[in-house]
Amino acid sequence: MYMFLGKKFDSIIFFIFIFLALTIKSYSFEEKGVISHGSQDSKVVVKVFSSLTCPHCADFHKNIFQKLKSEFIDRNLVKFEHHSFPLDLAALNAEKILRCPSSKEKRLKLLDEIYEKQDFWASGTDINNINSKLLKIGKNYGLNNDKIKNCLNNEQFEEEILNLRINGSKKYSISSTPTILINENKYTGKQDYVSFKKAIEKFL
Repeated sequence: MYMFLGKKFDSIIFFIFIFLALTIKSYSFEEKGVISHGSQDSKVVVKVFSSLTCPHCADFHKNIFQKLKSEFIDRNLVKFEHHSFPLDLAALNAEKILRCPSSKEKRLKLLDEIYEKQDFWASGTDINNINSKLLKIGKNYGLNNDKIKNCLNNEQFEEEILNLRINGSKKYSISSTPTILINENKYTGKQDYVSFKKAIEKFL
């Protein structure tokens, strides 16, 4: 029972926070804080609006992104963008930790591991328990306790993440994750690599 009430309370606090951000602060459509991979000159840009606690987002990343990376991104044909769209406090904190590593390469590898180990860290008795599990993952990327705590309390990170979420809602009418855009067109096909590859090739 405590586990249920703890998660429910955390979710209520998170959505109150989102509501206040929408009503109190005016956000621009500047997409600062996007984690990207690939050439700026790529013909195709894939934007994935994800919540790091979303199982379907993890499936997309593990089953489609990794193949997309080797076949298209590494060949400078596709640019990939991870857009934060946290659906709960745990996802928001994971996004903050994702911004901790100093290099883009480490951030991308950390994104891989966060999705790979989603079943391990995304559930817990309360947000502190979840944060402690994220801390264990972060240590694989040279992040100590103090560094991670500073990232969790980083107001700039929080603003960037919430800005991306709010902009996604306003600009693209996003309400669920993952929402995938290929050159600004929403992808509505099957969540398998063969179908997604065919959608990509239409723009090449």
